[in-house]
Amino acid sequence: MGVQVKPFSRVTGPVAPLDRVDVDTDQIIPKQFLKRIEKTGYGDFLFYDWRFQTNGSPKPSFVLNRKEYRSAAILLTGRNFGCGSSREHAAWALCQFGIRAIIAPSFADIFQSNCFQNGLLPVTLPNKVLRFLMDQVNSAPGYRLTVDLKECLVSDEAGFEASFEIDSFRRKCLLEGLDDIGLALRHLDEIRVFEEARGLAG
Repeated sequence: MGVQVKPFSRVTGPVAPLDRVDVDTDQIIPKQFLKRIEKTGYGDFLFYDWRFQTNGSPKPSFVLNRKEYRSAAILLTGRNFGCGSSREHAAWALCQFGIRAIIAPSFADIFQSNCFQNGLLPVTLPNKVLRFLMDQVNSAPGYRLTVDLKECLVSDEAGFEASFEIDSFRRKCLLEGLDDIGLALRHLDEIRVFEEARGLAG
């Protein structure tokens, strides 16, 4: 009981390079798509203004439209990713597109929190490490990484390794696939006892 999001343990796959800083949530999921009633389907609109022409056709030059990156599960990007508004839709769009981990030198605080609530792992690595990885990706499209949450390690097949830090509570929740609702549901029996003791049970 209590599982609310897809658990994250380890992901291996191609890395998509988005070499931009200060990518805000309106660029991740533009405001016109926030009117949707459903919580699903946002992956189609991820980076919409960057991915598509005004007539709706894909822009061949945008990284996620290129064949070698369409199935990327790992996004490599610049500092302050996810700045701007607090819309949780940004994390939904990334997850529903198929991104499981984002590697950047820094993240906006609210966006980072929204990632944890949706089974998306934000990995913070020093800028010099990110630049090394960006060079690797750009010199060899299809470059693959493994992001291991149990070991808190990013690695490649050539022997590169970089450790990252993550709050132990957030790590546990991601490994078990729990958001705040899931955590609360794990204490459902105690909640019922509390409500009954105070005459709150309906």
